[in-house]
Amino acid sequence: MSAERPPAIDVISAEPLEQLLIDRIRQGSIELPLLPQVASQILGMVYDPNAEAAKLAALIHQDQALAAHVIKIANSPAYMTRNPVVSLQHAVSMLGMNLMSEIAFSASIKGSAFKVPGWDAEVKRLWQHSLASGAYAKEIARMRRFNVESAYLCGLLHGIGKPVVLQTLVLLAKEQGSTLSRELLHQLLEGYHTQVGLLVAADWSLPPPVVESITFHREYHYAKTAKQECMTTCLADRLAEHFLNPEALDEAAVRDHAVYADLNLYLKDIDTLLALKDQVRKAVEAMPL
Repeated sequence: MSAERPPAIDVISAEPLEQLLIDRIRQGSIELPLLPQVASQILGMVYDPNAEAAKLAALIHQDQALAAHVIKIANSPAYMTRNPVVSLQHAVSMLGMNLMSEIAFSASIKGSAFKVPGWDAEVKRLWQHSLASGAYAKEIARMRRFNVESAYLCGLLHGIGKPVVLQTLVLLAKEQGSTLSRELLHQLLEGYHTQVGLLVAADWSLPPPVVESITFHREYHYAKTAKQECMTTCLADRLAEHFLNPEALDEAAVRDHAVYADLNLYLKDIDTLLALKDQVRKAVEAMPL
């Protein structure tokens, strides 16, 4: 048994726990994470072509803990410039407004959405997958000349329902006086994270491309208005899974998917994406939980 889980008193079985989860979803009684005000305002700036760098710096300054965290991330190996970043204004001028928006938004949501005491390793896995998906999505979008900022958000948030489902399942198991097996957890995460992710999307007023990516990233043919983002997220999700767990999804498997042709990517493009592991690792390590 993992040290992070409580002692097994009675491992809850799948059917009653799944029904309890379904009831909570239907009743709308899932406890959703709050979107920090700063993150909400940054989200609005991502899609605003007239957004100003000075406004972004002032916005981040409103949260001193976030400001300090952003500067620390800006000085990490993933982003470090020639000279150390000493202020937000300096960070914006050195890294650019889009990259600063990305760093600040990611840093501000991780503490609210990715937090389930006692399940730190599982939450860390979900967080790293989100970051890696965002990093790969940016590179795919850059390669295909899509909107890089939108692609990053879609990659980062496509699985936002998973930590919420995890939190709900842990709570339900506790209410039943039982423990939750890892196998059952993964089964229910896969089965219900989209439904719950859409609840989060509605509560956070996430942009339409992100909502479609939550819904259709694995079945992007059904996407209505954001097919490019959904295809990009589909591939980013697979590359992130391979990056974090190559034994579960090896390179041959990750290469074998129709999404490459649908994105009009060539063999050399696939090789380039697969060779980005060090860059993605630095981006993931820059924002630990």
